[in-house]
Amino acid sequence: MIYEFNGYKPVIHESAFVHPQAAVTGNVIIGKDVYIGPGAAIRGDWGQIIIEDGCNVQENCTIHMFPGTTVLLKEAAHVGHGAIIHGGTIGKNALIGMNAIIMDNAVIGDNCIIGALCLVPANMVIPERKMAVGNPANIIKDVTDAMIEWKTAGTKLYQQLPADCHATLKQCEPLREVEVNRPKQQDIYKTWKSSNPKSNNPKS
Repeated sequence: MIYEFNGYKPVIHESAFVHPQAAVTGNVIIGKDVYIGPGAAIRGDWGQIIIEDGCNVQENCTIHMFPGTTVLLKEAAHVGHGAIIHGGTIGKNALIGMNAIIMDNAVIGDNCIIGALCLVPANMVIPERKMAVGNPANIIKDVTDAMIEWKTAGTKLYQQLPADCHATLKQCEPLREVEVNRPKQQDIYKTWKSSNPKSNNPKS
């Protein structure tokens, strides 16, 4: 759902996809090929939220801020399921892991990887190409070229997803049994999986 608040209407590029079960409120600007998943709450009531081209904000994420703050997700930022961005800046092509929390005025550099469940405290600055994990966040190593390639390939799937949703996603009644000629799942992950996941997976 899209909501006007205090005179501000969200600005959403026509190529972006906001799931009907997400809530986008007020002073929010969403760029090209952005995917916003179901359950996401993007609340620009007390400040501005800018989500640049090619970003994704997955299921049950929350983006909000203290009054007078701007939240910025730079191009191709990738925000995993259940993460919270509260007043921070997320760098270009950075990955925020599932259920991570980015607190007020924190800055995540370009091409960073923030681990699942990580808490980045207020005002912390993580330089470009660093991996951080833990609560509070601790920088543990540099992000390699292979890890950036792995992340970028995964984000490209989400950049294609808005067009796929516009073309094929629709409400329906469930089937009661499996169809004999049920379509086969497209092998959309082939390129991503074939890129040597052992060396590219940030867990390695």
